Amino acid sequence: MTRRVLLWLGAAVLFVPWTLAGQETGAGSNPHVVRYEGTGGPGVGRHIVFIAGDHEYRSEETLPALARILARHYGFTCSVFFTTNPDTGFIEPGSAHIAGLEALRSADLLVIFTRFQDFPDDEMQHIVDYLERGGPVVGFRTATHAFRIERPGSRFAKYTWNNRDPEYAGGFGRQILGETWVSHYGTNHEQSSRLVVEPASASHPILRGVRDMWVESGGYTAYPMPDSIVLVRGVVLNGMTPDSPPAPDKEQLPVAWVRTYRSPSGREGRVFTTTHGASEDLKNEGFRRLAVNGILWAVGLESAITGTNDVSLVGPYNPTRYGFDGWVEGIRPSDLAGWDTPIPK
Repeated sequence: MTRRVLLWLGAAVLFVPWTLAGQETGAGSNPHVVRYEGTGGPGVGRHIVFIAGDHEYRSEETLPALARILARHYGFTCSVFFTTNPDTGFIEPGSAHIAGLEALRSADLLVIFTRFQDFPDDEMQHIVDYLERGGPVVGFRTATHAFRIERPGSRFAKYTWNNRDPEYAGGFGRQILGETWVSHYGTNHEQSSRLVVEPASASHPILRGVRDMWVESGGYTAYPMPDSIVLVRGVVLNGMTPDSPPAPDKEQLPVAWVRTYRSPSGREGRVFTTTHGASEDLKNEGFRRLAVNGILWAVGLESAITGTNDVSLVGPYNPTRYGFDGWVEGIRPSDLAGWDTPIPK
């Protein structure tokens, strides 16, 4: 196993090309993953697996940026998996080509930001096994419609976003995250959102220190499962600045909530979901704090949420304007290794 260790102000980042039995690439490395490893903080000894694979909102930028924050400032080990082009090895948003998700066997948290995915059966099995043991989950934006599994006879069909089986209606999105895809509720690049704390949830640990939230992605229609606790609602704005006027025809719908799901094993898993999280949303400190606090809570570290924790970006972050086919081409996961590599490179 090849290791490259970069030290920065007492913290370390470790890029590990994972070895895959029977799927060796080059010198036995996994080209789908970059790994960041912190050395001090409440997350030391805990492993977070991130899966980036949406078509539009630049999860391939949002998730490594979040992973660096969690590793550098909190000490987690963070493995970020990307979908890639099988011929070039470059990150390809929306591709279903991914490998190495057996990392979930020992993961303490799954953070998912995919859209309409139909992963290979052996990789999907690792996600299902994780859910069946009740592992905690954090979902961003299109994770409400994370899977679209349409292959005839697939044993994973129930996880698809529009599953109509009453026993698992709405698939992974509805049954795990609390809501599936419904519709847009705000026009991208024309209507941004100011996020406001739900008064009844103001004392929730995730909301400690969270203020001045504004995001550039348009809203989603969402009515979370009744057992969900709404934390934040969105005020759809007619414009792309924080001081744009509210859209008079839009109600304030939930944009962040928590819940628990019960696994077949009987264990319950914590869930934090937000319908925002596009690459440009992460520029806002209030939203970053919400996201980081949500991850800390999901993994059971709410006692570490102080409201003044460091949520600053690690390394250069220059997010791409989100949109279909708008990703920066020619980047491999390994190109994002290290604390100070630009995202995107």
